[in-house]
Amino acid sequence: MRARKRKHSAERLCAAAEVLCYDKAAIYENPESPFDASRPLCLEIGCGKGKFSCEMAEAHTDVNFYAMEKVEDVMVCAVEKAMAREGGARGNLRFIIGDAKELTEWFPPHTFDCIFLNFSDPWPKKGYYKRRLTYRVFLEIYKGLLKEGGILRLKTDNVGLFDFSLEEFEAAGMEVVKMSRDLHASEYNEGNIMTEYETNFSSQGMPINFAEVKVK
Repeated sequence: MRARKRKHSAERLCAAAEVLCYDKAAIYENPESPFDASRPLCLEIGCGKGKFSCEMAEAHTDVNFYAMEKVEDVMVCAVEKAMAREGGARGNLRFIIGDAKELTEWFPPHTFDCIFLNFSDPWPKKGYYKRRLTYRVFLEIYKGLLKEGGILRLKTDNVGLFDFSLEEFEAAGMEVVKMSRDLHASEYNEGNIMTEYETNFSSQGMPINFAEVKVK
C-alpha cells in the first residue's frame, strides 16, 4: 500500500535533524558517533512510523538503536514520534532514510548485536520473492553486519512469508534458536514491544509469527 503523502515533509524532517543521519561515510567510519555514549548496537529495518524503535530505545537505555525506513513520508511520522517523547529525542536512537540494499554502504562488518525485521512487506506476487527482506541475498548482508553471537529477530503476521523465511534461514546457514507461530501466547512474549501493525493484527485475533536466528 502506498504511503500517504505528508504535507511539508522536507521541512518536518529538517526540524528533526537531531535524530536523523545522512552522512554514510561518517557512520561507516564510526557507527557509534551519532550517539551520546558507546553501547551495544541494534538495527530495525523498515521501522515504519517508529513505534517499535521509540519504545525499544525507551525501554533499553543501555542499547543504541538505528531505525531504517526507505519511505521518506513514513519516516516523517517516526522522527516526529521520537522528538515528541518525554524529554525530547533520546540519546540512544537515530534514524536513517534508506533501503536495506544500501546497508553495507552505511555500516562496516560486524557492527550489530541484533537486527530486527518487523512485519516486512511479504511481496506475495509470483516472481517477487527476491524482494523479501528474508531472501537469502539479504540474509548474507545481515550475517556480515552481525557481530559474533549476534541475532536476527523476525515478526510477521504473514504465514507464507514466515514459512519462506524459515527455508531461507536454513539455506543461508542460520540456526533458528527460538520460534513461535503465536508469539503472544508463547513464552517469548515477555518483554515484547509491539509495532503499529502488530497492535492492529493482534486486536483482530491474528497470531503473530516469531523467530530468532543466529549464524550456525
